[in-house]
Amino acid sequence: MAAKKGTRMERDSMGEMEVPADAYYGASTQRAVLNFPISGQPFPRRFIRALGLIKKSAAQTNRELGLLSRRRARAITVAAQEVIDGELDAQFPIDIYQTGSGTSTNTNANEVIANRANELLGRAGERVIHPNDHVNLCQSSNDVIPTAIQLSAALAIDEELIPALDRLRKALEGKSREFWPIVKTGRTHLQDATPIRLGQEFKGYAGQIEESIRRARGAIDELTRIPLGGTAVGTGLNSHPQYARIVAARLAKATGLPVKETANHFHAQATLDAVVAAHGSLRTIATSLWKIGSDIRLMGTGPIAGLGELRLPETQPGSSIMPGKVNPVIIESLLMVIARVYGNDMTVLVSGQSGSLFELNVMMPVAGVATLESITLLAASAKNFSERCIEGLQTTDRGPELVERSPMLATALNPVIGYDEAAKIAKESIRTGRSIRQLARGRGVNEAALTKVLDLGKMTKPGLEGPGGGG
Repeated sequence: MAAKKGTRMERDSMGEMEVPADAYYGASTQRAVLNFPISGQPFPRRFIRALGLIKKSAAQTNRELGLLSRRRARAITVAAQEVIDGELDAQFPIDIYQTGSGTSTNTNANEVIANRANELLGRAGERVIHPNDHVNLCQSSNDVIPTAIQLSAALAIDEELIPALDRLRKALEGKSREFWPIVKTGRTHLQDATPIRLGQEFKGYAGQIEESIRRARGAIDELTRIPLGGTAVGTGLNSHPQYARIVAARLAKATGLPVKETANHFHAQATLDAVVAAHGSLRTIATSLWKIGSDIRLMGTGPIAGLGELRLPETQPGSSIMPGKVNPVIIESLLMVIARVYGNDMTVLVSGQSGSLFELNVMMPVAGVATLESITLLAASAKNFSERCIEGLQTTDRGPELVERSPMLATALNPVIGYDEAAKIAKESIRTGRSIRQLARGRGVNEAALTKVLDLGKMTKPGLEGPGGGG
């Protein structure tokens, strides 16, 4: 059978297949392209980079173990480096909605690297370097693909998400210091509560992000215990006993991450537990960002009819019909990202729960891509939130004005006149609009006591005034 113009004939275990003449991939990749015309979405750059890192480290390790000749190992290493560097991304056309083990994409990588390596050796079109016998030596799709998922996600968290969260943490800490002198009304149940410093609220937000960074690092720890070396079902068949340990050490050196071989290959490649756990951390980080964004959006409502305690940066006109309207669009984009992350979390959960059958999970590609999307979206939106919202936040006079009128100031009178009497004053304040200070004065609380207990600054820290109490 002759190849058509612009194609060449390749062969795999199922027979002949026409592939584009200039493609480095071969017959098995082309079969997958034809089999999965689903979304048009190939694996992202980070995943392809991780595959290249694995293939490069494998070739170097197999050379060290005496399983590959120096000449073959060198050519595979150079070709794999081109995959790592993104020079061959166009050679990875397979849809992410494919075989659940990701075998098609592992085979794709083997074919691309083998054909490019043969070209580097001046033996293009020959099989001096074989995709399976040499590039895939000591490997199986069943351990390579989950390793690539975990490695790419760990790298994305380390290189994208943690730096973005750290910038946001610093911005929130800076606003906490800037806003510390401002005392405002605290709120619980969306109702007035005792006074709080605006800086204390922002200290809480900064603390959430500090914890988010800790959780992100915990996710990296989950992901860097890799299943590579288990080959088909976790037994390590056709793999050198030292192979996985040495490859993991090479990957650790190449990435700067604490990559190590899993202690239990049977669970590591039969499940997506590590990915489910890592994405759980991403979900928690997203939830923290939701709380912070929602609070700031509420404090910025108005400018007249809302709370109006914060003035958000004006980034773009807010309406095509209402002149002068400005909306909290940066926060809105953040919340939409979080909604997407929640959806991805369900995808990862279902993939881990339903795809893990006996010795292999068969929903790996979609779980890996969903995880990488969550990391990238969270990183970009956290950075944008910091840059276009938090760093430009300003306060108004509204918070200090409202706190003086708050009926919850009566709480400070509890040690002086008791809870029941303080409650009566609070309710009367709500009913009449008169201040707590005025009503307490009318009930005989002397001015010195009022000045002492209604000191707003003191009310934002531990302390007890009145009979039996301390300062």
